[in-house]
Amino acid sequence: MKAEIHPEYNETVIQCTCGNVIQTRSTKGNLHIGICSACHPFFTGEQRFVDTAGRVDKFAKRYGDKSQAGGSRRKLKKPKLSDLDA
Repeated sequence: MKAEIHPEYNETVIQCTCGNVIQTRSTKGNLHIGICSACHPFFTGEQRFVDTAGRVDKFAKRYGDKSQAGGSRRKLKKPKLSDLDA
C-alpha cells in the first residue's frame, strides 16, 4: 500500500438506540444508529409498527375518516341485466 493515500482505519463503537453496542473498525468515528440487527424486525422475527414523528396521526388528522369525506356525492346505479334485454 502507498503510505499517504489511504484513510485512517481506527477502532469504532457503533451504538444503537435500543442499547446494543458493536465494536468494529472503520474510517468513520463513533456512530449512533437508529436500528440494528438486534432490534430490526427482519432479524428478530418480531413485527413492530414504528411510527416516527406521528406520521399516521398526522395523515389521519389531515385527511380525516373516509366515511365523512365526500358524503355529498351521488352514487350512480349500475344497470341491471333485466333492463338491458328489453
